Amino acid sequence: MSDPLDFHAPDGLLTRGTVLVVPGRGETPETYTRLGTRLAFDAYRVRVIEAPATLTSAHLAAALAETAPGDATPAAPVVLLGADAGAAALAALYAHGDAPAADALILAGLPGPAPVRAEAATWDDELGVRTACPTHRGRLTEDAGVRRGALAEPVPSALLAAAHAARPPVPTLLLSGEQDPLADHAALAAFAKSLDRARLAVVRGAHHDVLSDLQHRSVAAEVVGFLETLREQLVPRVAVRSSTW
Repeated sequence: MSDPLDFHAPDGLLTRGTVLVVPGRGETPETYTRLGTRLAFDAYRVRVIEAPATLTSAHLAAALAETAPGDATPAAPVVLLGADAGAAALAALYAHGDAPAADALILAGLPGPAPVRAEAATWDDELGVRTACPTHRGRLTEDAGVRRGALAEPVPSALLAAAHAARPPVPTLLLSGEQDPLADHAALAAFAKSLDRARLAVVRGAHHDVLSDLQHRSVAAEVVGFLETLREQLVPRVAVRSSTW
């Protein structure tokens, strides 16, 4: 097991919330260095864990407890962010009656409800499924902890079924790459419509690793916007009154 990877708000700034990241298949906490650095720059406390074989709310609570000093509680709002199988595992907790103590969810690259085996005979093939970003490709290739071939292992059908049947009562942001071959966009749209407070954002041109692809700056901005809106009871700070584009 890899150690958690931690990112802190800059010195002198009030921490605006806590984000706990659960990676996907084959990934390590270091996969999310770029995202964690960006969110921390905007004064969010970020911790990236290595997902256990079976994720429980107890695992999440223990990881969150270590983000606050002493007897303090994690800075609110507390947001759980999962990618790929990590997203499925987080959503499934709500279907299994093991709902974690969190204020919101971000589910990125959630696979469709039917298991799909990625066509990835070689490492280059797998990178092609994941991303077109050369920096992200390099990070995955150079990280000895990344488990190659992981995307060729379908997420268990029971886990996917539970994830898509879940009805999280907390605000939920769904992020999906337009060119993600593992996504079922019709199922994602239906899932989003089934929730009381959900936003589905499809990233043009993005692949499966939607948080780390070429569009990562725009995706990080969408995440920060969601986090900021949470602090305002889902009322956006910025309202566009007029635009010619």
